[in-house]
Amino acid sequence: MNYENKARVINDDIFDLINQCFDEEKSSRNNESRLNFFDTYNNYFVLTDDGSYSINSKEINHKIETLHTSTGAISEAFEKFIKPMKFDYTKDIAILDICAGLGYNSSAAIDDFLKNSKDSRLNIDMVEISAATLACGLLVPSPIKAHDITRKAIENELIKQDYATLELETAEIPENIGINVFIEDARQTVQKLEDDTYDAIFLDPFSQNMAPELFSLDLFKEFRRIIKDTGIVATYTSSAPIRAAFIEADFCIGLGPIFGRKQGGTLASPSQEMLDISLPKNDEIRIALSDVGIPFRDPGLNNSSEYILEKRTEERHDKRHTTKISSAVKTPIFLAQEMDDEKLKRRVERNLAKMNIPSTTSKEAYYIVEIENNYSEKQDLDNNSRKRILDMSEKLKKVKNGDYS
Repeated sequence: MNYENKARVINDDIFDLINQCFDEEKSSRNNESRLNFFDTYNNYFVLTDDGSYSINSKEINHKIETLHTSTGAISEAFEKFIKPMKFDYTKDIAILDICAGLGYNSSAAIDDFLKNSKDSRLNIDMVEISAATLACGLLVPSPIKAHDITRKAIENELIKQDYATLELETAEIPENIGINVFIEDARQTVQKLEDDTYDAIFLDPFSQNMAPELFSLDLFKEFRRIIKDTGIVATYTSSAPIRAAFIEADFCIGLGPIFGRKQGGTLASPSQEMLDISLPKNDEIRIALSDVGIPFRDPGLNNSSEYILEKRTEERHDKRHTTKISSAVKTPIFLAQEMDDEKLKRRVERNLAKMNIPSTTSKEAYYIVEIENNYSEKQDLDNNSRKRILDMSEKLKKVKNGDYS
């Protein structure tokens, strides 16, 4: 199976039906196949709470999920990818939309731009490896008017790629909006992009376990190159390896909005001033001290998902008890804490002892996490998640190496 087929996430049945639809359009040059698709196969689409539609994923780890939260597919785009941004609409705006899917995130950006801009220009580069997934954006009802603009850009590229044949989209792309659509591996696209280009990067892969290559440290280093100093990367995930990778790639990080999930996503920027809210305290501790904070690595930006996952598992094993505290039973979060559960305490302190930390209330424990005494949900240049995480990581190294006294 080639990488494109492995990387696309939409349900196998709908994937085949979409391809069949556009094959019929090409062979017959008849618009009925596309125009009637949604009504014919609406059982494959999932109506979310805000009235917009999503579609099901293929089976992954014996589970099938929708591509968007049931709380609202288009609402999710606004809440997670538009509201956190600090766009200056008196200036031109450039956005990179990775895993563009049905086009909702780009459509939300267009909607917001049209409401707020005057003389500026919006440029969006949409990247999606699966032509069928983009084509699904032409088949699903548009949740907002701006989606019609996105659909036109998608149709133009699908025709250019000889996937679609007919020009059925009637919306016009405004003169002050430019949309480029890349149907390819995002890792290859990013390497061709110019330095200091983007005000925002929307990072919306389906999951880190399916596509760790789109959350790797090496890809984030490319993000750091192509994003402006005041730009923001937004992603839905709160995963420790992803937040750790942003820090190692020289980003500052902050908490993203909570919408349709129990935890907020992640925002990253070269500039601390762009990020208002700290990560939760325990998240900072686990990223700094635990093997769960080992990032995904993809040297060369060309490795398989399986290879990346396997190498991270090996690295976690190698660094556990040597440079990182074991993530078992969330051991690091108990540093500087009294523990009443004796059974849990014994497990925690066995893990700590391997890192030269005698107990949860030892002087070493207090030393490592003392910076968290200054924790503030509101972060600034002097007191922020990145600074605290790096401080704790350095102190753990000193304790393990016997440099602390």
